[in-house]
Amino acid sequence: MTEATACRVCGKAPLSKDEIGITKKLIDKRAEEFYCLSCLATHIGADEEELVAKIREFRKEGCSLFE
Repeated sequence: MTEATACRVCGKAPLSKDEIGITKKLIDKRAEEFYCLSCLATHIGADEEELVAKIREFRKEGCSLFE
């Protein structure tokens, strides 16, 4: 495991592909540091359920970050 697979805020590791993907999709597609769902939700002022719904939506749309 590398530092890149741990949440930049709380240190949760390993992060799922969805957590890495949603960070890239919502923060920066070239991100090298990632958030777990909980910390990302806090960071952007959303809740985890909204993020999970967005992940499902992006996956349904065929976004390659969520294969």
